[in-house]
Amino acid sequence: MTRATIDTVPSGNETNVLVIEDDANIADLLNLYLREAGYRVLLASSGERALEVMGRQPVDLVLLDVGLPGIDGFEVCRRIRAASHVPVLFLTARDGEIDRVLGLELGADDYVTKPFSPREIVARVRAILRRSEVTAAAVAGARAESPLLEAGDGIVVDTARREVRVRDEPVALATREFDLLAFLARNQGLALTRQQLLDGVWGDDWVGDDRTVDVHVRQLRKKVGDDLPLATVWGVGYRLG
Repeated sequence: MTRATIDTVPSGNETNVLVIEDDANIADLLNLYLREAGYRVLLASSGERALEVMGRQPVDLVLLDVGLPGIDGFEVCRRIRAASHVPVLFLTARDGEIDRVLGLELGADDYVTKPFSPREIVARVRAILRRSEVTAAAVAGARAESPLLEAGDGIVVDTARREVRVRDEPVALATREFDLLAFLARNQGLALTRQQLLDGVWGDDWVGDDRTVDVHVRQLRKKVGDDLPLATVWGVGYRLG
């Protein structure tokens, strides 16, 4: 395998994937497979370097290792989310639920534990980018329709502004949490399986554990509060209203 140079910043108009990974072997492997899949790869071996790259270069997706030197991946994700909605896929050796919840709460789109198959990573990158395109098209279409959805007493989902308000107070949600609540609101009163929620929110080509639905539901209940009529339908999935 050809040795990749860490901290490389290529130029061009291709789809740019930023790999933030301090392990040179893993970075090389991801670099090889992503380039073979047709992506332009930007490599950074630290969070500080990655933030510098993002300040100068357009990025379409971020692969982010949690265990970085200096500022860790969670803090990097926090700073990215403060300035951008670019999709983030966490790469980590940690598999605890606390880390999983924290990563998703910070706005990550997916969470993969090491060791992983580089082909799986490429498949997830494709799926996330495809979902991003669909979401952008949906937002554009929502502006032509009524953008307001009711999700409970005093709970309004504004799909044009991508904002949730509870009794006129805004509630900050991560990207996927917002998408999930909007999907539930559009299908209010229906008992939806986890697979239906995955297909509708994550996309039918999503690769991963359906437990991510449960994690996002817990975060919605926690953030929106007791006024959210989101019920668990045992043996099926979830129902709003």
